[in-house]
Amino acid sequence: MVDKTALVAGVDSSTQSCKIVIRDAETGRLAREGRASHPDGTEVHPEAWWTALAEAARQAGGLDDVAAISVAGQQHGMVCLDERGEVVRPALLWNDTRSARAATDLIAELGGLDAGRRAWADAVGLVPVASFTVTKLRWLAEHEPDNAARTRAVCLPHDWLTWRLGGTGLDSLTTDRGDASGTGYYSAATGEYRRDLLERALGHDAVLPRVLGPAEQAGRHAAAVLAPGTGDNAAAALGLGAGPGDVVLSIGTSGVVSAVAGNPTADPTGTVAGFADATGRFLPLVCTLNAARVLDSAARMLGVDHEALSRLALSAPAGSDGLVVVPYLEGERTPNRPDATGAIHGLRLETTTPAHLARAAVEGLLCGLADGLEALVAHGARVERVLLVGGGARSEAVRRIAPTVLGVPVHVPPPGEYVADGAARQAAWTLGGGDAPPAWRLGAAEVHNARPVPAVRERYAQVRELVARRADN
Repeated sequence: MVDKTALVAGVDSSTQSCKIVIRDAETGRLAREGRASHPDGTEVHPEAWWTALAEAARQAGGLDDVAAISVAGQQHGMVCLDERGEVVRPALLWNDTRSARAATDLIAELGGLDAGRRAWADAVGLVPVASFTVTKLRWLAEHEPDNAARTRAVCLPHDWLTWRLGGTGLDSLTTDRGDASGTGYYSAATGEYRRDLLERALGHDAVLPRVLGPAEQAGRHAAAVLAPGTGDNAAAALGLGAGPGDVVLSIGTSGVVSAVAGNPTADPTGTVAGFADATGRFLPLVCTLNAARVLDSAARMLGVDHEALSRLALSAPAGSDGLVVVPYLEGERTPNRPDATGAIHGLRLETTTPAHLARAAVEGLLCGLADGLEALVAHGARVERVLLVGGGARSEAVRRIAPTVLGVPVHVPPPGEYVADGAARQAAWTLGGGDAPPAWRLGAAEVHNARPVPAVRERYAQVRELVARRADN
């Protein structure tokens, strides 16, 4: 039973910043909040996260009066610790693509590329790409062998922050199923680490965090209980109260399409990653590298702010009269093209307008996510609601154009910090116990309906493959 006077803290340590919400454990009412920025880049020393957490906590009025804390964090980041618990080198983040060759090598080593993809999917529910921790460990072993040899423990960003809040030795490192399932050496289906795959990547065994149950205590920070925490995608689903039949489409630094499922997923193509969620179920997920930054870049190219970009996009016709933007601005993860670049195709006199380019950028962003939704459905996901969240959901153009590209109505919950909220909800669950997290109420969603325009995705697919063929040649 949750103490009716208790407060809980939810931490979202994302790629760009640390956000903390402090909420009433029983009702979810927001008491206060704070945030602090993280450094730019794809390689960051974990101490920067700790400094940001402290500043965000200060802005939120401190943590002295909270009864439980949970940390949700960006997935896949490689944090290596030596025998004393010191950080061996700056962490490689999920969006660092230098390990793309390592991913290909790891696949091939399990029987060649085709057989290897199936072997990895069967073993851990995913196929290695540069984002996953296992590939970064192989890169470390090949390019920094001394650092690899010094590594005695490997953990993820949320694991490390939870450990800093309450841990002592390496044996007190903990994690949860949701975040562990994105490493490439943990099987969500069996609930066990695959140490053979860890050793194949790093070159030797290492201490790995103990995998806790959804509401199991990780320790204490002063008087507060520490919840197990989780990865950002699992936390967002928990914060939204997503259940079977719900698909969460998040447009942030990355683009994510995920569905709550009762059974594990193993996709040998690697399109769908078979993650776990934060409740004991599963979270099959498709992730793209290029999401909200596509809007940022389009606005910068046109010399306008986001509100003006949205107005421009909505003033152009669906399909942008054939103009297509393939938005591979940072390479791409899905499809797995880490060295790809973006492209604009279909320029004619009538399409060389700011409105056409704005619309094509929004449609290109959404087409990549629509491909992800289609892949989830092919692997058994039920689609009863699509929940659109993240910074990109603030764009009116994204909200209104999304159903024309996705082909289904789109529900937009009230703006919120759903990753931090999910962490706070997990903290309340850990504090109060029980079989399920507390039932916090969300505000009413804004629902967008529009007639689907299949030609948008058809044209995008043609150009996407044309770009791929040119890159291959």
